[in-house]
Amino acid sequence: MLGEANKAMKSLQAVTITGRSTMKDGRWSSTRMRTDLKGTCSFTSAGSTGEKFEQIRIGDTDYVRPNLKHMQLSGMDTKGRTDQKNWGRTTVDPAAPAGEKGLTDCTLPFASFGKVAKGKTDKVDGMPTANLVVTDESDKGGTYTFHVATKGKPYIYRVVYKSPEFRTVTSYSDFDTPLDVEPPKANVVDLSG
Repeated sequence: MLGEANKAMKSLQAVTITGRSTMKDGRWSSTRMRTDLKGTCSFTSAGSTGEKFEQIRIGDTDYVRPNLKHMQLSGMDTKGRTDQKNWGRTTVDPAAPAGEKGLTDCTLPFASFGKVAKGKTDKVDGMPTANLVVTDESDKGGTYTFHVATKGKPYIYRVVYKSPEFRTVTSYSDFDTPLDVEPPKANVVDLSG
């Protein structure tokens, strides 16, 4: 069933993915991505210490806007700087690995792994789901619960990861609704120089 769900997810033309991780000590981080799963997306990340980072990727162009706290946590010199309204525009480096410098490449692998056991049934956003519990030897103490639709296409509606140190909930929605990702309308500074 998880293989079919991954296949259905890979076939999507657009999807919204939101995530929230909560650490044992109460710190948290969140993400939101609206993507075509190929090379166009809007992405926002935020954290409990006040950091925020926004990215829009359209083909081979990235538009990025970190807030002051994000710049400080990234080790940038922020002396005399304030939060910015400007977006930085740069060309995508095709050789850079996904996730480098906090940038997303708009894709997700949707690949099966580990040992799968069928759990309870549930409802996510009104959709009946089968819960598939996945454990993997390489991840000691962590479990993934995939909530897969049992009505219509077998889309993954939610993934819950639990470990002794943190918990992450990733939700999927807006399946195949029109992708509305556009470049910023104003306040764009060219960083490619």
